[in-house]
Amino acid sequence: MGARMQFASRADTENKQLRKQAGSWLKELRGRAGLSQIQLSEQLGFKYYTFVSQVENGFGRVPTDSMEAWAKALGANPSEFAKHLISFYEPELYRLLYEVKK
Repeated sequence: MGARMQFASRADTENKQLRKQAGSWLKELRGRAGLSQIQLSEQLGFKYYTFVSQVENGFGRVPTDSMEAWAKALGANPSEFAKHLISFYEPELYRLLYEVKK
């Protein structure tokens, strides 16, 4: 396996881990809000709850254009919610935008 393939493989593994961490965080928020996956899906206007399940299990992401709706449904501040998700989904962008320079 070439160096480029090893790097891509490592990056894929890291991205999967970060999506799983994001999913766990979302599941925790949903639990605090007292919502089932079905109830959250209904609030978000989804026909099936499986999308929520996929996101919580790290197989999907909250789409950027629906982050505000997810935040409101989960009782979170939309700006803080989006910022936290970006730390999982786009860690390099998060670092560039939010990390304090030393």
